[in-house]
Order: sequence, then structure tokens, then C-alpha cells
Amino acid sequence: MQPSDDPSSSTPAPAPAPTVAAEPAPAPATPEPQDRVVPGPVPAAAASAPACGATASPPLDRMEELLRQVSVELLRERRADRRWQRTLRLGWFLLVLAVAWALFSQGGLHRPAPTTAHTALVEVRGEISMDTEASAELLVASIKSAFEDEGAQAVVLRINSPGGSPVQSGIINDEIRRLKALHKKKVYAVVEEVCASGAYYIAAAADEIYVDKASIVGSIGVLMDGFGFTGAMEKFGVERRLLTAGENKGMLDPFSPLNERQVGYAKAMLDQIHRQFIQVVKEGRGDRLKETPEMFSGLFWNGEEAVKMGLADALGNLDYVAREVVKAEDIIDYTPQENVAERLAKRFGAAMGQGAVRAMRELAPIR
Repeated sequence: MQPSDDPSSSTPAPAPAPTVAAEPAPAPATPEPQDRVVPGPVPAAAASAPACGATASPPLDRMEELLRQVSVELLRERRADRRWQRTLRLGWFLLVLAVAWALFSQGGLHRPAPTTAHTALVEVRGEISMDTEASAELLVASIKSAFEDEGAQAVVLRINSPGGSPVQSGIINDEIRRLKALHKKKVYAVVEEVCASGAYYIAAAADEIYVDKASIVGSIGVLMDGFGFTGAMEKFGVERRLLTAGENKGMLDPFSPLNERQVGYAKAMLDQIHRQFIQVVKEGRGDRLKETPEMFSGLFWNGEEAVKMGLADALGNLDYVAREVVKAEDIIDYTPQENVAERLAKRFGAAMGQGAVRAMRELAPIR
């Protein structure tokens, strides 16, 4: 039922006010198609633009930090290079200075100032050769220095050598005998491990020889050794081409067959040197020597047997000789002391000399 039809209603219901159509608000101007914003997914570039703006600073900071680290490393490397260059220049300067000092110094010999009564010691070590510490040049200088020291009561040669050059040994032997006569001092030889061949040649100049019971003594003989390669050359098809002026210029050439006549020459020379050696031993040992057929055959014996044969006088070491024989316990070493600078100079000189000799041989292989 409609309200207007209700009869019980004494007061008529107010009639609804006429609806006045509200004037519509002016609608915003419709944008042109090109200005219209179409809702939808935001483009990735637009969405990320604020984020990029927010995070742009950290990458720049990292780049600056990286550049700073690279700069620091470059500076450190340059400083290290400069320090290394300075060190290298200083090293070369010191090396040149040391070599110059070694060349102009007086041989690097240990020459103590005159002192009170003592035993003068000179070591004979290793191979006796022109370019070793047991060369005649070095040993003669040190022995002379020991003799000239007024405080030296006697000179002791401590020997530990298998021998070597008969020329170097002969020079040392002659000089010892000359200095003994000049200074009226005695010389004692003390053998440790080995006193053989050229080393015994030197020891024969001593007034007395002391050995250990197990020392090796003797080997009074001369040798010349080498190798022959003729068989190997034939096996590999190698031909030896040797041109000489003088029929014996290629004597004992290792790449040529032995010539019996040349071998005879070499043996005659060795026999002569052997006789010189024997004469020196006999003069040095005198009546103490108990000769046997084997004594000058090149054999060697231990110290105990050497004493029995007269090749040595008694058993004893350096301290024993200084204390009981010389009666001067203080021992001063006159052995030539080669320093580092001298060794460097010798090696440098040897290398230069070898290079020069090699170049000369390549240019003119006639010798």
C-alpha cells in the first residue's frame, strides 16, 4: 500500500520537494589525446629514475676510492724502484771500491806486528799450484814475514796437502832453505791429514817433521796424466785434423795416436824431475833416511811407518811442537788470508782473461 493511500492519515504527508537537478560541476577539460595520461604500468625507466638518483652517490664513491688506491700503489712502486736503484748503485760503488782496494793493497797477507816470543805458523793447504792459496807467491811471502819477525822463535809449517806442481814446490823449498840460513831459525813441519808428493817436497826443507800416526806421508814420484780419444773418434766417425810446424809440436795430443818416440821424451823428462825430487829428500833428511827399494817408487805410508822409515822424526801436533819443541806456546798465524774483495777481483780477472783467450783462439787457432 502506498502512503498516499492511507485513509488514517489526517495530515497529508508532505509532498516530496521537487527535485531540482543540481547543476553539474564543470567537468575538467578533457585533455587532448597527446596530453592525456593513460593509467597503466609505469615504464621501467620512469620507475627506476628516483632509485637511480638515490643510489648514484655510492658508485662514484667507490670509483674515487679505487682511483685513490691505484695512485697510492703507483707512488709506492715508484718509491721502491728509486730505493732499489740507489741500493744497486751503492752496491756497484762498494764493489768497485773493494776491488780497487784489493788490487792496490799488499797482497792481503796477515803480517802481525813484532811481538814477544811466539811460534810462527804458516798453513800449507790444498793443491800446490800457481793459482791456489798454496802457491809459491803467497806461501813464500808469508814464510818470509814469519822469519823476519823478531819475536818468532821458529817457523812451523802445518801441512795438509796431496801435492801439486813440482815447480811451485821447488820454489818454496829453495826459499825456506835460504831463509833458514839467513835468519838462523829452525823450521818444523807438522803433518795433519796428508803430506804427499809436492807437499813432502816442501816438508823436506824442514829441520824436523812431525806426523800423526794415521797421517799419509810419501808418494815421492812424478806423474803426467791425460786421456786418449782416438777409439771414440773412430767409433763416431770424427777425423782429427792437426797441422803443426815442428814435428813434436803436437806431442801427446789426446786426439792423435801415441807416438813412441814422443812418449820416450816425456818419460825422460819425468825421470829427470824424479831424480831432482829424490835429491831434495836425501839432502833434507840426511842420515835419518832408511832407504828401501820402494821408498822413491811413489808409494805412501801412514805416519807411524813413516817415522820408522826416516821420512818423519816423531809423532806430534802443532800444540805439542810449540810447547815442547819450540818452547813458545803462543802461536801467531802468518798464513796469507785472502779476503772477499781479492776473491771477487780474481774471479772477475779470470773471467775476463778466459774471454780474451777464447777470442784470440777463435781468431788465430795456431798455438
